[in-house]
Amino acid sequence: MGKFQVISHPLIQHKLSILRRQTTSTKDFRELVNEIAMLMGYEVSRDLPLEDVEIQTPVSKTVQKQLAGKKLAIVPILRAGIGMVDGFLSLVPAAKVGHIGMYRDEETLEPVEYLVKLPEDIDQRQIFVVDPMLATGGSAILAVDSLKKRGAANIKFVCLVAAPEGVKKLQGAHPDVEIFTAALDDHLNEHGYIVPGLGDAGDRLFGTK
Repeated sequence: MGKFQVISHPLIQHKLSILRRQTTSTKDFRELVNEIAMLMGYEVSRDLPLEDVEIQTPVSKTVQKQLAGKKLAIVPILRAGIGMVDGFLSLVPAAKVGHIGMYRDEETLEPVEYLVKLPEDIDQRQIFVVDPMLATGGSAILAVDSLKKRGAANIKFVCLVAAPEGVKKLQGAHPDVEIFTAALDDHLNEHGYIVPGLGDAGDRLFGTK
């Protein structure tokens, strides 16, 4: 099975509890998603490679560490994934951003891809696919399929809340993709919503119904 990690930092857990509340406003919801994404970004970028660089301090020359030019790409699954992009960019401003757009077919309940716009050197980048929810796993699997079709090999999936069913499905389809979440929730209900979850992340981010 692919690697799976719950990032249980106290600040993340605290902010996530506020995010889940029904009474949290659109403005606060948006800010919290951003903040949690940034805190998670700190953890998920922990294994970025470093290289030595010689610098001059006010006192002497010295060899220190810098990021080893590993190119990054953040790929939100539209539309809710957009809410997590700025948090990541505040840590790695030089990262490129791709977009994968999907909607759920009302008949089959399967995700359908309608937009894929990626940096052209996507095959050379470390990719973070971001989406607040990993529910059935359908969108996540399709997004990773899309990226792999275009040569991407180094992919991590980052979400705020995951259902066990979605984790299992994504691991089964793409065992090489590491999954990071801030919470592993209980189960999916009959409508495909995560329980206890936080409702529809897109609607809550953008104030739509």
